[in-house]
Amino acid sequence: MKSIKTYLFVFVSLTTLYSYSQYTEVINSNRPGVSSSAFSVGTNVIQLEVGPYMLNEKHVPLNRDDKSIGADFEARYGLLWPQLELNVRGTFQSTKREYTGAISSEETFSNFKTLTIGAKYLVYDPYKNAEEEKPNLYSWKANHSFKWKYLIPAVAVYAGANFDTKDNPFTAAGVEGFSPKIMIATQNNFSGGWVFVMNFIKDRIGTNQSDFTYILTLTKSITDQWVVFGETQGISSDFYADNLIRFGGAYLWSRNFQLDTALTFNTKDTPSVFGVTLGASYRLDFHKDKEENDGTSAEDELERRVNKEAPKKDRKERKKNKRKSNDFDDGINL
Repeated sequence: MKSIKTYLFVFVSLTTLYSYSQYTEVINSNRPGVSSSAFSVGTNVIQLEVGPYMLNEKHVPLNRDDKSIGADFEARYGLLWPQLELNVRGTFQSTKREYTGAISSEETFSNFKTLTIGAKYLVYDPYKNAEEEKPNLYSWKANHSFKWKYLIPAVAVYAGANFDTKDNPFTAAGVEGFSPKIMIATQNNFSGGWVFVMNFIKDRIGTNQSDFTYILTLTKSITDQWVVFGETQGISSDFYADNLIRFGGAYLWSRNFQLDTALTFNTKDTPSVFGVTLGASYRLDFHKDKEENDGTSAEDELERRVNKEAPKKDRKERKKNKRKSNDFDDGINL
C-alpha cells in the first residue's frame, strides 16, 4: 500500500498542475469545457473523452425551436515525444426542428457538426526543469503564494483538418470535404489549484464558414477529487456568431477515470441556447518514465521524489527506530 506522503504528493501535483513532463500520475482531461490544454496526455497514453448532451435552441424572430441530443468525443494519443499529441475530435448531433409561426412545420436531421483530426505540439513550457516549482509537501504557504513567473504561460500549437459531408445541415452551403484548422493554446498554472487556459482557433479556413473562435477557461481544484470551472466561448463568422457561457465541475473517480457535468447558455435570442452535458474521460496508461533510461515507471520515480524530499530529521528518526528494533531483536536471539 502506498504511503500517505505518496498520495499527498500526487494530490499536490494534481491541484497545482505543475508539469515537469507531459505525463501526470492522474488523468488530465480537456473536459468538462471545450477548450484544449497546452499539454499533451504523455507518451504511450491513450485517452478517450466523451460527453452526451441535450441542447435547446429557440430562435424568436424566426419562430424556430430546435431540440437536440448529441455527443462530443475526443480520442488522444501521446506519440514519440512528451510534447506531441495526436487527436481526433468531433460532435455528432440529432435535431428535431419545429417552426411555430402562422405555418407550422417539423423536420428531423442528424450529422456531424464537427469532425477533425490533428496534432498538437507544446512549443514552450515555463515549468520544464524548474526544480523550485516542485510542490512542497510541508508548506501550504509555499504552494499557494503568488509568483510573477506564473503569468508566463505554456504555449502549444495545433494543426488539423476538418471533414464535412455534402449538404450537412449544420454547416454553411457549399462547405464539404476537407478544410484546415489551426489553433494556439496557452495555459497558466497558478498557486492554489487555479488554472487558466486560452484557445484561439481559425476553423474551416478557405470555406464559406471560416470561423474564428476564442475560448477562455478558468479551473479551480476544490479537493483532491473535485474541480469546478467557468468558461466563455466567442464564435464569429458570416454563418454563425455567438457568445456562450459554461460552468460545471468534474469528479476524479480514480487515477484513470473522471466524471463531469456542465451547463451551457447564452444571452441572446437569435437563437437562445441552453444545454446540459454529462461526460466521462478514461485513459489507458502505457506510459514508462524514461528519465533513468531503464524502463522505470513514473510511479517508481514518484516514490523516489517523495523519499528525496523527506526532511533529514525524519530519515534520522527512521534510522534510530531501526537501530532500536535491531537491538531488541538481538536481545531476543540471545
